[in-house]
Amino acid sequence: MAVSVIIKTLNEEKRIAATIESALKALETVGGEVIVADSGSRDRTVEIASRYPVVIAQISPPALPSCGIGPQLGFQYSRHAHICLLDGDMLLDDDFLEAAEAFLADDPAVAGVTGHVQEMLTSNLEFSRRVTRNSPENRIGAIDRMNGGGLYRRAAIEAVGYLSDRNLHGYEEFDLGIRLRSAGFKLHRLDRRFVQHFGHTDNSYRLLVRRWKSKYLFGIGELLRASLGQPYFFQLVRELPELKLWAQVYLWWAASLAILLFVPDKLVALGIVLAILAGVVGLMSLRKGGFSMGLYTVVAWFFHAAALPVGFFRARRKPDAPIESKLLGAPA
Repeated sequence: MAVSVIIKTLNEEKRIAATIESALKALETVGGEVIVADSGSRDRTVEIASRYPVVIAQISPPALPSCGIGPQLGFQYSRHAHICLLDGDMLLDDDFLEAAEAFLADDPAVAGVTGHVQEMLTSNLEFSRRVTRNSPENRIGAIDRMNGGGLYRRAAIEAVGYLSDRNLHGYEEFDLGIRLRSAGFKLHRLDRRFVQHFGHTDNSYRLLVRRWKSKYLFGIGELLRASLGQPYFFQLVRELPELKLWAQVYLWWAASLAILLFVPDKLVALGIVLAILAGVVGLMSLRKGGFSMGLYTVVAWFFHAAALPVGFFRARRKPDAPIESKLLGAPA
């Protein structure tokens, strides 16, 4: 079956040409279309994309950039039975679509198929950690979400209402995954490469600040808010280990505040709080294999834990509301 390849972009001028070319090459064996779903790039992304036979859709006011808005924008303009999601800094393997379509054909209960995301730039601490961690969503076989994208069955997406929640600035893959699984569908990772990913090369701490400013860190709070009242809410809470970690961070903060407030000698109180902090950093340094990784891990905890309530209380629009957009280019 033909495939609609949706490429999500926001200021991707460095990689977008190679990404589009890899998608067009992969489509040679299965047929389909490429849709560049742009969230308001201010660089030459759209100009470069317009050189290729692709559909280019860009958000327009009052729509604002978010991780959830790009996939749904592309889905609005897609036409084919299968939907492949990519980022604008990825290279799609030539024969992945053919293999994924064959897997979907063999099992109608499977809503999505992905493969390995090969991280090509690992100087950043976060991306080097992605290469080594063995979290459930990265394993071969049945998975709970398709981080990084993959090939979805359109009929399954339509059965759960929409591809991605336009309000989410992160965790949009998990949101889609749990909606699909709660409807009886399955997700699967093949033991083969899906894409090469050329991620951020920013200093890890600058990346944290950047993600706060872009609201990416608010995603888990927004996800919790979106799932309130849904039949899968408690399943979601059970399946997100981050929630247990952030709860422990909140308890740590509360205990530190109590020490500072109720220990009479404030210098002693401050010393206890700093000693606890040093102990946690030291423990994480041992677990993560070095002081820099341990310190970064603790700092990242603080950023994420602070972002959760901010995301939870943000205003929301209807998740499947049509996205305000305009077509900037289409195949001749």
